[in-house]
Amino acid sequence: MLIKKPDDVVGSEITPREQFMNRRSFLAGTTVAGLGVGAGAYLFGRSRSSQAESVQKLSAPRRADFSVDEKPNSYKDVTTYNNFYEFGLGKDQPAENAHTLKTRPWTVKIEGEVAKSRTIGIEELLKLAPLEERVYRFRCVEAWSMVVPWIGFSFSEIAKLVQPTSRAKYVQLVTLKDTVQMPGQKSWALDWPYLEALRMDEAMHPLTLLCLGLYGEVLPNQNGAPVRLIIPWKYGFKSIKSVVAIRFTEEMPTTTWAKQGPSEYGFYANVNPEVDHPRWSQASERRIGELRRRKTLPFNGYADQVAKLYQGMDLQRFF
Repeated sequence: MLIKKPDDVVGSEITPREQFMNRRSFLAGTTVAGLGVGAGAYLFGRSRSSQAESVQKLSAPRRADFSVDEKPNSYKDVTTYNNFYEFGLGKDQPAENAHTLKTRPWTVKIEGEVAKSRTIGIEELLKLAPLEERVYRFRCVEAWSMVVPWIGFSFSEIAKLVQPTSRAKYVQLVTLKDTVQMPGQKSWALDWPYLEALRMDEAMHPLTLLCLGLYGEVLPNQNGAPVRLIIPWKYGFKSIKSVVAIRFTEEMPTTTWAKQGPSEYGFYANVNPEVDHPRWSQASERRIGELRRRKTLPFNGYADQVAKLYQGMDLQRFF
């Protein structure tokens, strides 16, 4: 069981929206450890924050048995420290640049090895299943972490909608490709669009969250609006943002980072402190907002729930 007691976070511990909206601009030229990009190599205009003036609320009851008993990071932490290379390689840049993303209208095409292919609009998706708030640990491959109150429902609800066939062994997800809305896609940084994938049993695990919001509101653009995936026992790059297609496949599909750097980023991307990144240790992590480092937990602390998915596998080889 992940939770020991109900939510005890008081309102005074949450960064007010006004403070976030009026924050000063970050200095340009942040270096990204994962790509080794020099300062100033990749900048966009900083005319305004991506955060809309009017934010749609998205209330949902907390799913206590799927929530960790840890204090969430502040709203500011969660919405201003992001990897979303479609809007810049610096951690601060998505919050400054993602205002170009238009999230309405939005559709997600679901196809492949399914009985009922569908294209579903975001408003219908919001009503597909009862929404839940789940407080998950979020661990980045760059060895930093957060605790985030996400809102959504188990990805398995998508399977109920389209009825995968017996040939479906994997699920691939695809991010929007639009160089006007996502100017970072004009760069050399990655082979666009962004692709991620899971085995079917991973996708169908109840912890795998189709995420539509955080902190009681719809997802901000910089956090992957309007729909993304969250797999809490895997490194953050598996949690694909701004999804426009879901494909059920028989063969293991391509994923962006496994293609980009196969010696550094494997298909599975399970949080494993015993498998170092070639350029840094994964044995510890820095929780955003803290000075001390924490010991990295196997499967990001979700081993009791998911380790059985990998019984008999060599996790040094299948990383």
